[in-house]
Amino acid sequence: MGLVIGITSLIYTELLVDELRQREYDQIDFFAKVQAKLATMGTEDNADVTFLLMEVIKGNDLIPVVLTDDMGEPISSKNIEIPSDLNFAQRMDYLKKEVQEMKKNYAPIKIDFTDGEEQYIYYADSKLVRNLRFAPMIQLSVLAILALAAYLVFSTSRRAEQNQVWAGLAKETAHQLGTPISSLVAWIEYFKTDEDFDQSIIEELQKDITRLEMITARFSNIGSEPVLKPANLESSVRGAVEYMSKRISTKVSMNVHYNLEGQADINISLPLFEWVVENLCRNAVDAMNGVGRLDITMELTQHKTSVTIDVKDTGKGIPKNKLTTVFNPGYTTKKRGWGLGLTLVKRIVEDYHKGKIIVLESTPGEGTTFRITMPIIV
Repeated sequence: MGLVIGITSLIYTELLVDELRQREYDQIDFFAKVQAKLATMGTEDNADVTFLLMEVIKGNDLIPVVLTDDMGEPISSKNIEIPSDLNFAQRMDYLKKEVQEMKKNYAPIKIDFTDGEEQYIYYADSKLVRNLRFAPMIQLSVLAILALAAYLVFSTSRRAEQNQVWAGLAKETAHQLGTPISSLVAWIEYFKTDEDFDQSIIEELQKDITRLEMITARFSNIGSEPVLKPANLESSVRGAVEYMSKRISTKVSMNVHYNLEGQADINISLPLFEWVVENLCRNAVDAMNGVGRLDITMELTQHKTSVTIDVKDTGKGIPKNKLTTVFNPGYTTKKRGWGLGLTLVKRIVEDYHKGKIIVLESTPGEGTTFRITMPIIV
């Protein structure tokens, strides 16, 4: 709608400018005709005729004009701002330059005297015409600013609403998990009092409860601003990979490549960061149908202010038409699932850790590489 208004305004203004230009030309042409008429009245003194012409030109309060002789020497001018500190010679030079600029846009109007003498009227667009030409641009700029402001307000409002939904969902999930976890802890304590109960089962149950408590902590951190603490990058990544390696197919080869000189520390929420790595690894394993190779490579960026973490699989890849939507809620290639995994990953990396995650490359039938870029503690 705004574009239509802008284009309509531009066309209308251009028509109006053309009409004003024609009227200004007619006015200058009228000056010339008055001069020609005065010249045929038998006036013997051309200076007097010129004076009468200047009296006519005085009625022009807008159009810049310069009257010259047949040699291009200025005789008089109107509506031209000449610096007040110039002497006569400098004023003439200044007017000559104005004449040269006027000639670029409009041909001068010739005035013939009865004695064969010639004079010329040079003119340019008035300030009214020049300013009017900028009106559509100003209107379009205002419309663009208003549209941008409306978009930013809408985007901010929508993002705030999404954040509230995410926070509410995460807190409610953490709250709902709390009750069964407390119950399971109580049952373990009860089983410990039974000497005939297999203690190895209790140990496994304890591991599962610890895992559930960590998941609850993750959801709790998503529902609120997480606390970031310095942590070693390699140990954080390896910890998540080791956990996943025991819970995936033995036909998947997982390899960690630490290509950094020395130790690299980053500010992270460890439970959330490990969740990111685990989620990417789990998606990679699913993309490979449990058979293939998974490489995780850590390297410093060119300026050595950030570190990249590449998660590369040999899976089925992502179609090109889906590359821009993989992080949107609901995107999934599985028959089951909500398609929130990569959305959560992006939120954790970019919103909480001020990092960046992209699909670095993906070839259908060959595999996909996700890249995480995280600032390091210098």
